[in-house]
Amino acid sequence: MSTRKDKFSKKDKKYMSLALSLANARHGLTGENPSVGCVIVKNDEIISIGQTGYNGTPHAEFNAIKNLNENLEGAKMYVTLEPCSHYGKTPPCTNIIIKSRIKEVVYAVEDIDKKVKGKTLKILQSKNILVKKNLLKNEVNNFYIPYFFNRKNNLPYVTGKIAISKNNLIYSKGTKRITDIHSDKLTHFLRYKNDSLMISYKTLNQDNPKLDCRLKGLNKFSPKRIILDNNLETNINSHIFRTANKTNTITFYNNVNKKKITLFKKKGIQLIKSNLIKNSYFDLKLVLKKLYKIGIRNILVEGGDDLSSSFLKNKLFNEFYLFKSQKNLSKLVAYKDFNCFKYLSQNYKNKKKINTSLGKDSITLYKR
Repeated sequence: MSTRKDKFSKKDKKYMSLALSLANARHGLTGENPSVGCVIVKNDEIISIGQTGYNGTPHAEFNAIKNLNENLEGAKMYVTLEPCSHYGKTPPCTNIIIKSRIKEVVYAVEDIDKKVKGKTLKILQSKNILVKKNLLKNEVNNFYIPYFFNRKNNLPYVTGKIAISKNNLIYSKGTKRITDIHSDKLTHFLRYKNDSLMISYKTLNQDNPKLDCRLKGLNKFSPKRIILDNNLETNINSHIFRTANKTNTITFYNNVNKKKITLFKKKGIQLIKSNLIKNSYFDLKLVLKKLYKIGIRNILVEGGDDLSSSFLKNKLFNEFYLFKSQKNLSKLVAYKDFNCFKYLSQNYKNKKKINTSLGKDSITLYKR
């Protein structure tokens, strides 16, 4: 029987730590399913590892078992999340675990999904498989904060990011780059770790961004582009419009213009009509709900001041990165201040400095 008093050795912790590293490597890349890591051990040696497949399948347990052409009888499996025990897009992982004759399964945390939660233990125990849980529970729970938020709220987990100058400006006419190359690399890493990226059409038309991940070897993991564009005013000569297709670009709109709608649809852009609130702004909570329904789970918002302010005021960011340069921008030309410090201090009580030993920029991460 599994109890809360399960004892774990240093080796157990080492194996689960590896499973957590495997899960972390796929975070943001597994679609609607959580990223899971799995390690199989026999005679105190690691004989196989597995991760959730890109876009969510196959599951980590299946991959770890199928990666091996060896008899698994008597082996021990370490997995970050309770293995699934129901039929979905794939058969239950419990089926293949039982069939493989693994003798023991250790998982870190219970799944929050009602179709799974607590059921796996009973199924495996009924087949005389020893089950233990709660190994590295705190560390793994922390990793699954976005997934648990998704399941509890039926909303994507939202990360915000904005760059400001030393004198707190986000824009000064004639200045394209505020932060240094090391901050830029972190930005691209955040793009890699999120399945989608949101901006407004104003930012798109002003900056003509690419919104891709440009870390070497990771370009294929560039996020889906989400554009908020009430009247479909996106510049059709922009990079985003020219490179849009049915899988990489979503535009939210409200004001109906059949000619423009036809133009955007011919380009393959997925159009979603959504409600506005005061000042012709989108109802952002409704936008997030609609995105969740179509499979979006992790969003990075790289908007300008207006979009970031709206998210901050409405407490819609789960976490927020504030990049601050060590250079001042000019106030002698058209400029824009960052005016959201009070919302950061009021609504996001947890903050920490990100190690920036390679660069001079200051990066602060705010969390709820």
